[in-house]
Amino acid sequence: MTPLFVSIAGTLASIALVVVVLELIRSRRLRERYALLWLATGIALAVLSAWRDGLNTIAGWFGIRSYPPAVLFAVGILFILAVLLHYSTVISRLSDQNVILAQKLALLEEELHASGVSTTSSTM
Repeated sequence: MTPLFVSIAGTLASIALVVVVLELIRSRRLRERYALLWLATGIALAVLSAWRDGLNTIAGWFGIRSYPPAVLFAVGILFILAVLLHYSTVISRLSDQNVILAQKLALLEEELHASGVSTTSSTM
């Protein structure tokens, strides 16, 4: 059986995660599309933490009989891996777009240079 303290602590931590993500969305420091996985993680962990019998049942399905709250860590790790994979795909796409933009900028500067217009390139 899952200890009551672990259930309470897990539920409070999961709710805190959801509140932090919602605050980041509200303050426009995190976009909604990127927050969906974090919200799903927090909600799933909150449900599993609060529903002690369900957590014990799920732990039994996976053969975790000695310490059922280990399922919470496994679920959390799986969601974090999903978030990391999602961010990796976003970074890869942005990197590709950055290369394309740099190439287009170089072509436009070459066009301007060929037409005799003086360009002053500013570096950041």
